Amino acid sequence: MTKTILSGNEAVARGAFEAGVSFVSSYPGTPSTEITEAMIQYPSVFCEWAPNEKVALEATLGASICGARALSAMKQVGLNVAADPLFTASYSGVNGGLVIAVADDPHIHSSQNEQDSRNYFRAAKIMALEPADSEECRRFTKEAFALSEKYDTPVAIRLVTRISHSQSVVMQEEPQAYQLKKYTKNFAKYVMLPVNARERHVQVSQRIIDAQELAESDHYNQIIDNNSQIGVVAGGAVFQYAREALGNRVSYLKIGLLNPLPQGLLRNYCGRFEKVYVIEELDPYLENHMRSLGIDNVVGKNLFPMEGELSVSLIRERILGIRPSMKATEALPARPPVLCSGCPHRPLFYALKRQRLLVSGDIGCYTLGALKPLLAMDTCICMGASVSMAHGINKARKGEKKVVAVIGDSTFVHSGITGLIDIVYNGGTSTVIILDNSTTGMTGQQTNPACGADIYGKTAPSVDLVALSQAVGVRRVKVVNPFKYKLMYDTIAQEMAAPEPSVIIVQSPCTLLKTTAKGLNREVDQNLCQKCRLCMGLGCPSLSVQNQQTLVDPLTCAGCSACQNLCRFGAIKERLP
Repeated sequence: MTKTILSGNEAVARGAFEAGVSFVSSYPGTPSTEITEAMIQYPSVFCEWAPNEKVALEATLGASICGARALSAMKQVGLNVAADPLFTASYSGVNGGLVIAVADDPHIHSSQNEQDSRNYFRAAKIMALEPADSEECRRFTKEAFALSEKYDTPVAIRLVTRISHSQSVVMQEEPQAYQLKKYTKNFAKYVMLPVNARERHVQVSQRIIDAQELAESDHYNQIIDNNSQIGVVAGGAVFQYAREALGNRVSYLKIGLLNPLPQGLLRNYCGRFEKVYVIEELDPYLENHMRSLGIDNVVGKNLFPMEGELSVSLIRERILGIRPSMKATEALPARPPVLCSGCPHRPLFYALKRQRLLVSGDIGCYTLGALKPLLAMDTCICMGASVSMAHGINKARKGEKKVVAVIGDSTFVHSGITGLIDIVYNGGTSTVIILDNSTTGMTGQQTNPACGADIYGKTAPSVDLVALSQAVGVRRVKVVNPFKYKLMYDTIAQEMAAPEPSVIIVQSPCTLLKTTAKGLNREVDQNLCQKCRLCMGLGCPSLSVQNQQTLVDPLTCAGCSACQNLCRFGAIKERLP
């Protein structure tokens, strides 16, 4: 064994490597992205970015059925996309071990909801583990592959943002020499026709019963006895908060196996105390289970919130009555998110705002176009929804074409294509704008099927967005550069006036890509500036007004020309080297 320090995500990858995993397929999504990124350092493992989480899980299931150990990583909303194969994979079971790492996002740091994925694991009747630090991330993931094969089920590793991104000591071990299992044709197990699925459902239910012995053991669920009068039940990151907040004042039952949950262990533990605090983020998953067992000395969601992250100070205040001396954020100025200097999305959203269109938005860094001063996005629900919702809005308003769908290239491949097919097939007239910035910018510039490179950075076939749009029946497809502002503005106006579906591909690489060429910095000629402040409407962080003068910060300006294109007085010019 060797010691090292890893994040929770890196430790999950390490555990999978040590277990002999040979196939990994994921779609990037914070806070889970780094799991797959960390896997590419192991040459024995094939890794890929799939178009979406459903495809990723189906690919890993295929690898598992043919005898390989396989892993798929996703964030909580990605599990929604993968839910269809997940529930049936629970019935079909596995051959080689199949592990799904799901990272939840309490407090919504980078998501559109606070989904509690523990409910999915119980509903799908799959086993699930929740590590509380990086070492448990490694160990639980490694052992999850063996559990998957023993109980013939996919096994989930449930993470949260704080576990995924925090670092702690990990004991590294040599990888197992895992041999590809033999594949045997098995109609009754792998073909989920109703006649087979009914029988497999019986075996799924039996699996949970068989695993109950493990739930009652101390292998994943551990009692820390401090000879106290008060008990605490918690798991994952919340266990760490509780231990730091309460110390040796209480005893702990740390829950590491989420499904199945213990029964006798919980009854015996809680029977020792007058009061037991069950501390958990989001839903009362543990609390409801405990109450269903007849445990009535529980204090849970009547004391702790159903929303957001918990913390050491909150637990200390609610249980011990100790209030923090000051708010940790008291002296911190507000720092709202903003599109980067030189972002190609900025001039597009400015044009959409000027045309006063209803903008059906999507998930990506371009969602920041909804914020001030642009205020150029009306809806944002889930990946791919912009296209389908635009169609619904146009149909509901009986062809009144005032709505445009905006979607990124990666998101369009993820789940926007089917919405475009819906528009064409059902006689819609919507205009769809694909923001093609040659990357999955939202999660850190990962590659995708439309950018011409694979997860290793090697050249790969690229989805031709023009040909694809034409192939599904769109006759009007235009490609424009967002920094040619007038052409882009006029193109949008023309397509909004067209009585048929259209696609506009707004094409310019993400300014953060190393390969993106940077232009000369801009500067403002104060003699020509009329102080109209039109350029400030772009919301570029490199522009500011100081002492009544509009200024360009030469250290952050990307030389994109967006502000120069808007200036009607020629006051913004290239700064000569």
